[in-house]
Amino acid sequence: MSASRPAAVIVLAAGEGTRMKSRLPKVLHEICGRSMLGHVLAAAEELRPERTVVVVGHGRDRVTQHLKDTTPGVSTAVQEQQKGTGHAVRMAVEELRAQGVDLSGTVVLTYGDTPLLRGETLSDLASAHEAAGNAVTVLSARVPDPAGYGRIVRDASGAFVGIVEHADATEEQRAVDEINSGMYAFDGAHLADVVDRLSTDNAKGEEYITDAAAILRGDGHRVDATVARDWVEIQGVNDRVQLAEARRLLNDRLLTGHMREGVTVVDPATTWVDTGVRIGRDTVIEPQTQLRGRTAIGEGARVGPGALLADTTVGDDAVVRHLVAEEAEIGSGVSVGPYAYLRPGAALDNGSKVGTFVEVKNSTIGKGSKVPHLTYVGDADIGQGVNVGASSVFVNYDGVTKNRTTIGDHARTGSDNMFVAPVNVGDGAYTGAGTVVREDVPPGALAVSSGAQRNIEGWVSRKRPGSAAAEAAQRALQGGDADSAGKADDQ
Repeated sequence: MSASRPAAVIVLAAGEGTRMKSRLPKVLHEICGRSMLGHVLAAAEELRPERTVVVVGHGRDRVTQHLKDTTPGVSTAVQEQQKGTGHAVRMAVEELRAQGVDLSGTVVLTYGDTPLLRGETLSDLASAHEAAGNAVTVLSARVPDPAGYGRIVRDASGAFVGIVEHADATEEQRAVDEINSGMYAFDGAHLADVVDRLSTDNAKGEEYITDAAAILRGDGHRVDATVARDWVEIQGVNDRVQLAEARRLLNDRLLTGHMREGVTVVDPATTWVDTGVRIGRDTVIEPQTQLRGRTAIGEGARVGPGALLADTTVGDDAVVRHLVAEEAEIGSGVSVGPYAYLRPGAALDNGSKVGTFVEVKNSTIGKGSKVPHLTYVGDADIGQGVNVGASSVFVNYDGVTKNRTTIGDHARTGSDNMFVAPVNVGDGAYTGAGTVVREDVPPGALAVSSGAQRNIEGWVSRKRPGSAAAEAAQRALQGGDADSAGKADDQ
């Protein structure tokens, strides 16, 4: 049975997270291309709730701005002082009331620091809750080490009895491995009533949402717990160590999904992907590769080793090795690297090549064109079938503005060229080695900028006497004279 559309999802994200030891609010720490809060909201969105409200407190301006930038349909409730989870939920309920939300349906409660949570787990919780007609359903989990968690207490028949905190549990209860995740599905009307009845009669003087289950059960309402399929999903992140552990688990989950869909990942231990990455079938991801943001890779490509691609597209059957690329477009059958850098705006058409120690920025490289090595291409448009000689520089900046260079189709440019923009090299034109191209080159013309070669005889012996070069030159000259004399005697 699938759950009906929930009236609301409440996400608690007001805590300071002191153990993170960070200026950044805990829920905004990122793993696999999203903030922790973003992962939770993505899971919640799978339920298609009528409303989603995030309770903010510590660092609320930054959290609120993050929500506006990433999930503008989400509203916020402010918890001015962190007075416990129950108080936070009460702030959310008051916000929903102010919005005129009908709370007669299901309200799901979760936390902004649980980035491994899946939407299907929340859906299972809501479905079990509605099928049983409960006032509240606790999401529980069976964990290998329950120490420190509240235990789910059941009677001999397995029916839910209550939640007992670790400090208050008997030895028998502490042996129980089913724990309270802190996530719940509520009947909205019962939740609206119970949050006004939570007590602060405890050591911290705070309102705890865990008390809601006991209150509702005491009122004679149905209360139960449903076990999550995978206990790791309910784990909260409280420090940098747990953040790294969650990142590893989520990365493994993402890579497994890609491999199940026909992608070869040679070494999952050194391969990292973000949630927004798409990879086609029969693509091979080599070791030490990072795919970030909304990178999309076609079918049959080969990426890595040692590649870092961010928000970059890679076409079918392309090969990229030891590459850093940001906001670049790599066409089908393209070869890039090793040791190349594609900056934003680099667009490589099908069948082109960018080789070793080449940097491309805000430039297009035409179909079948080659920039093999030791070159900077900035603000340029290179046509089809072009070969750019080694050690060339597209001189795009005059100290005030960036200017463009255009190279026509099937041009051939010599090694060690300087293209001083703005300048155009016509279709089929050639440029000689060492040329500084300052003026347009007509189609089919040869551009050269250096004069005839001039040799200054004896310069080394006069200017560098006693040097190794001078001695080598002297030996060569003497040997040459002897050879010439021998030949003359023979004649």
